[in-house]
Amino acid sequence: MEFEARIKELGLTVPELPKPAFSYVPAVQVGNLIFASGQTPTIAGQLTVRGKLGREVTIEQGQEAARLAVLNCLAEVRSLTGSLDRITRIVKLNGYVASAEGFTDQPQVINGASKLLEEIFGEVGKHARAALGVAELPAGAPVEVEMVVAIQ
Repeated sequence: MEFEARIKELGLTVPELPKPAFSYVPAVQVGNLIFASGQTPTIAGQLTVRGKLGREVTIEQGQEAARLAVLNCLAEVRSLTGSLDRITRIVKLNGYVASAEGFTDQPQVINGASKLLEEIFGEVGKHARAALGVAELPAGAPVEVEMVVAIQ
């Protein structure tokens, strides 16, 4: 597949690989699976939005944050594969949403990431998923996303 071309066609850019801020590796390959570490909505190491959904951050802002976080995950995958064209399936997406008390629209927020994966990868981008509400995320991020992909 020509997923790298599709990303450009959509006017998107997979950023440079984010440097780990803590003690972990960006991605691990086991057989034909790559496990991408959790990513927040950062650009060049700077968080683009802070706060909790249902308080400081709107659902639309959360969806955009999830999109950016998933692009950072794709950078992690590319760091091992050399090209996103090697992806044969997005297997699993886990999305964590920093939620104000009473906020229950975590699935709607993580839809930002899921829809982007489907825009880029089509059927290959359809995945199993969890969308979880949490009290806090690193540095005050509103969203964190991690994923598992299969490659050829």
